[in-house]
Amino acid sequence: MQNSDVKQAFKEITKLYEEVISMTDLTSLAKEIKKLDQLTCDQGFWHDSENAQKIVKRLKGFKNKQTKINELINLYEELQLVYEFMLTEEDMLNEFNELSKKVKKQAEELSIELLLVDENDKLNAIIEIHPGAGGTESQDWAEMLFRMYKRYGELENYDFELLDYQNGDEAGLKSVTFTLRGEYAYGYLKAENGVHRLVRLSPFDSGGRRHTSFAGVIVIPEIDDSIDVEINEKDLKIDTFRSSGAGGQSVNTTDSAVRITHLPTKLVVSVQNERSQFKNRDKALKILKAKLYQLEKAKKQAEMSSYRSDNSLISFGSQIRSYVMHPYSMVKDHRTNQETSQVNKVLDGDIKAFIYSYLKLLTRGEEGC
Repeated sequence: MQNSDVKQAFKEITKLYEEVISMTDLTSLAKEIKKLDQLTCDQGFWHDSENAQKIVKRLKGFKNKQTKINELINLYEELQLVYEFMLTEEDMLNEFNELSKKVKKQAEELSIELLLVDENDKLNAIIEIHPGAGGTESQDWAEMLFRMYKRYGELENYDFELLDYQNGDEAGLKSVTFTLRGEYAYGYLKAENGVHRLVRLSPFDSGGRRHTSFAGVIVIPEIDDSIDVEINEKDLKIDTFRSSGAGGQSVNTTDSAVRITHLPTKLVVSVQNERSQFKNRDKALKILKAKLYQLEKAKKQAEMSSYRSDNSLISFGSQIRSYVMHPYSMVKDHRTNQETSQVNKVLDGDIKAFIYSYLKLLTRGEEGC
């Protein structure tokens, strides 16, 4: 790498770094942290435990942001030193390249996180997956997506909780609901809301023909107690049934599974992971409230229908992303044109590039939430 190339690379990274740093007022952030820290030291702070927990959660979020920004600043300053030495010492090229990659990666990730300013972005994510028409093919594809998001959660150190799982007829699943809990889980995973399309040689077709399958992914925030959603008990149809789960896992075999139908909107929520019917009912109501909150926030019939488990919508022309395994290998997001040939890598949870490209699109105002 020539000096001119090094200078250009450093100039580009410096521009990215300065853009990210300018997104946050570090002085105001430090003052807010100090203010909240002082509140936690008050003698009666924990008398109102609910409010105290909210303040602690907010303080933790601010401190995490401050730590990440300081880490980026330290990395950039180290890169700056290496760059200055490089102008006279060529043997530091490898160190410069390595530091450049680190600064760029951290700056890009932090720039996305700083743009997650919606009130729900910091919340945990509740995810539902429903196969489209196509029987076993689509049910198996829904299972593949379920595994993909579980792997993504593991890579991001999110906590996973399975809420409901309905086995497929021969393979795969008929529906699954689960929660991924972690910092900005909903903010990132809202990018996955929509129809996902798979093209492959079918393992269930004796003729080895190519099949196209669809599955719908619904992502909603796990709302907390600070958001009040009123539900009229008369609008609910509550059924209990015996749980069933994926093979190999501990399955609750009592009649404690709960299915709640909200009659006015036809929204259906099922939860079966707890042995207590009361706990399953409580979790189902919480998910229902989150869905109703999203519908109220959307205020558009078209957006409202996207949260319903209507398989007729999960079909050709409605997909947000295609995963092609035959006759070539490619994953392409139709909203952003982000693509890769590493299909297996994506299906193993490496979806961060697709999430980032979508969130960048949102910030430019080219797509609605």
